[in-house]
Amino acid sequence: MDNMNKEELKRWRRKNGYSQGMLAKALGVEVMTVSRWERGIMRPPSFLHLALGYLELKGDKVKPEKTRKRERR
Repeated sequence: MDNMNKEELKRWRRKNGYSQGMLAKALGVEVMTVSRWERGIMRPPSFLHLALGYLELKGDKVKPEKTRKRERR
């Protein structure tokens, strides 16, 4: 699965139980980066499928805890 598109990324994330925040944390990127990939504003990097394959392989061992949304002030 090379050059993952926005729909494939969103489908993978949901299937594997990651929020955008959790996936961002696991990949070491900002939440807005994941959001931009999923909205088609930015193209996901060509190696993203390798990183997601690793996360699938390691499962809950590398899965961060769910993130809470910040309260608005």
